[in-house]
Amino acid sequence: MALSHVARRGRIAVSALILTAAAAAWPAAPATAATTATTADVTCVLRPGIVHKDTLGNTFTGDLYCANAPGDLYGRPAFDAPVTGRLKTTQSWFVCYSIGEAHKGGNNIWYYTQGDETVNLPGIKAWGNMPASSVLTSTDPFPGLPPCPWH
Repeated sequence: MALSHVARRGRIAVSALILTAAAAAWPAAPATAATTATTADVTCVLRPGIVHKDTLGNTFTGDLYCANAPGDLYGRPAFDAPVTGRLKTTQSWFVCYSIGEAHKGGNNIWYYTQGDETVNLPGIKAWGNMPASSVLTSTDPFPGLPPCPWH
């Protein structure tokens, strides 16, 4: 059993190396509206035309799909706000940004999204704000992502 586990880990490691090498060799696509991520932001891409509607009546026609740390979403961009939802995934979408309380990322930008799990205020359906320090961008706010309507 241990041998097959070691062999499987070896295959996974080799596959990861092959994928990394292939990604490095792949020619860079020209920047478009849908791919405004820079080299430093390979984890983030703007996706225009994707529609999200929150429980406050706002409609968003695009998002930022980005790597993130799992974590809490707050009812407003401040740590003393109620935790409305939680992101469990490490790749999520964000529809806009707000200026709020400073956080460990060294700025006061927060990104708005819908969580994977409702924590409080079930009527909000897990919509909330995540500090930019938990979203893996190199620049905040991310270029091209609009400010939230209440900004």
